[in-house]
Amino acid sequence: MPTAETLARFIALVERNAHVEAVEAFYTENASMRENQAVPRMGRDAHAANERRVLAKARSLTSTCIRPVFVCDDRVVIRWVFRFEWLDGTVTRMEELAYQRWEGERIAEETFFYDPAQLAAVQPT
Repeated sequence: MPTAETLARFIALVERNAHVEAVEAFYTENASMRENQAVPRMGRDAHAANERRVLAKARSLTSTCIRPVFVCDDRVVIRWVFRFEWLDGTVTRMEELAYQRWEGERIAEETFFYDPAQLAAVQPT
């Protein structure tokens, strides 16, 4: 189970948009990450590479944790809101729940739940 201090450091890193660094610092080497019940990505390196690919397409990103964060033993649920401004000027606002299983102070499994309709980029108003 992660300590409150560990969760606070993890959330702070993501809110600073240091997503790759958060993966490298807080995921186990063999962590699995799944989106909406899709086939999971396996391994911390695969997660970090995916974050780099997404971030390379974005001009800016704002990441916000909507508190409270729910913790029960080794399970954690975090509600996130992300706002991507893409290189082409379009914007995507995405809200998701991250359901995590921690092993000590690192995330071993994570599933994201979100409405895929949010992935459509739109022109800003």
